[in-house]
Amino acid sequence: MIGQQQPVAWWDQFQQASEKFDLAIITESLGSEISRKISAPLLRREVEAALELRVRHLNKPQAKELAERSASSVERLVATVARIEKTSGEDVVLHEERAAILLLEGKPGEAAHEAQEFLKVEPMLQCFMSALRLEKFDSNLAVKLLIAGQEPAKALRSGQVVGQYAWWPSWLLKVVTERAMADALDEATANALGQLAYAELSPAQAGFARRLLAGEAALIEASALRLEAYGDPGAAEKLREGDLITIALAARIIPV
Repeated sequence: MIGQQQPVAWWDQFQQASEKFDLAIITESLGSEISRKISAPLLRREVEAALELRVRHLNKPQAKELAERSASSVERLVATVARIEKTSGEDVVLHEERAAILLLEGKPGEAAHEAQEFLKVEPMLQCFMSALRLEKFDSNLAVKLLIAGQEPAKALRSGQVVGQYAWWPSWLLKVVTERAMADALDEATANALGQLAYAELSPAQAGFARRLLAGEAALIEASALRLEAYGDPGAAEKLREGDLITIALAARIIPV
C-alpha cells in the first residue's frame, strides 16, 4: 500500500508524465482541497483569493495585469504566514498555508508533499489525474494501482493501456484490471487479450475464457485435448503454455 508520506520526486512524476499537464487545473483542484483545511476564516479567504488570481493568470498568461496581481497576492500571503508563524512561536508551522504557497509558486509536487500532513492521498491523486489531461485514460484504475503501491510511471502507463479499450466487454475489462493490479500488464498482454474482445464470445464462452485465463489446470488440459481432436496440436501446446491468443480460439470452439 502507498505510504503516508511520498517524497517530492514521487509527486513530480505526474507532471513529467504528460506534456499537457495543466497547472491551472492542479492549482484550482488541489488548491480547493487545501484551502478547505484552513481553519482561520480570514486566512482561508486570503488563500482562496490568491488561488483564484493564480488560476486566472495561468489561463491567460499574456495578461500582464493579472500576472502582477497574482504575484502581489502571493507575496502578501507569504508575508502573512511568516508573520503568524513568528509571533506564534517556534513550534507553529502552518502546513496548510505553506502547501498553498508552494502550489501558488507553481510547485505542485512540493505542495502535495506538504499537504500529506493534513490531506488523504486519494483525493490528491484525483487532482493530479485531472491535471494530466490524457486522452483514453482510465484514471480510476491508475489511482487504484498507485494506492496499491505501484510507481507513478507504471500505474499511469497501465491507465493509458486500459483506457484504449473502454469498448471491451465488462468481463474482459475486469480481467485486464486484475492483471494490472497484479503488476502483470503490458502493451503486448493487452493486445493479446484484445483478441478475446474481437472474438465476439457468447456469455457461456466468455465465462469459459475467464476460467482459462485464471489458469484452471483441468479445464486447460480438457480444452487442449479438444484442440488436438480438431487437428490442431500446435494450438493445444500453446494453450498449455498459457498463450493468450489461443485462449480465444479455445473459447470459441466450446458448444454455445
